[in-house]
Amino acid sequence: MTLGVLFTVASCGSKTGEKDLEDVKARGTIIVGMECAYAPYNWAQATSNEYASVRLDNGTYADGYDVQMAKKIAEALGVELVIKPIEWNGLTSALNSKQIDLIIAGMSPTEDRKLSIDFTDTYYDSDLVMVVRKDSAYASATKISDFSGAKITGQLNTFHYDVIDQIDGVNKQTALEDFAGLIQSLRSGKIDGYVCEKPGAISAVAANPEFTYIEFTKENGFKYDPTEASIAVGVRKNSSLTAEINKIIASVSTEEKEEMMKEAILRQPVNN
Repeated sequence: MTLGVLFTVASCGSKTGEKDLEDVKARGTIIVGMECAYAPYNWAQATSNEYASVRLDNGTYADGYDVQMAKKIAEALGVELVIKPIEWNGLTSALNSKQIDLIIAGMSPTEDRKLSIDFTDTYYDSDLVMVVRKDSAYASATKISDFSGAKITGQLNTFHYDVIDQIDGVNKQTALEDFAGLIQSLRSGKIDGYVCEKPGAISAVAANPEFTYIEFTKENGFKYDPTEASIAVGVRKNSSLTAEINKIIASVSTEEKEEMMKEAILRQPVNN
């Protein structure tokens, strides 16, 4: 009997997202979860424009690279886009509890995350860099070993934080909840630097002229699976949306994706 119950539960679990596309079409909306606080991927702003046209519940408007990709997906599916701001650590549970239909939040398809959700093909590929202050002794660093003894951190529950262990002698600091915390900690001198993906670093430097970021060669940088620095859409297990979204992503050229990111970086709020 116990085995029968387990089999039933497992069978139900395998069908988690099989009706996702049908449900979205019937409802006429697709609900996307993101932080709305991770420029240039996503942010919230007070005013609307041609890019920030999706109104959030609190009266602000969402913009960023993720938002533009979400718009393309909604348009191709013929439904209205609804964006739900959710803290980073709550995105996966919100997806699995069907509060949202997709996660489009600058999320990498790591093996750990794949245990609980599925991912589409990637819709942006990046690499890891180190953000530091321009007046820091580490501003001239060229390899990760140069950060031995430095106070380094990254965002909570990201592989950015995990790779810090590759720096011999590093003074690894507690992971922080979001990029606002990382930026404030670097400004105040509580940390010497933080690890993030290049678009996030460009965004931080544009908003904080006292910052710079360090790029590394393959030989001198962090070792990681390239897919971990790529960005994909999070979907429920066995979601019928996956194949449809993959077609939409494939229809957007690499050149268009790069232009979308470039424009998002230029538009980002200066007070991030």
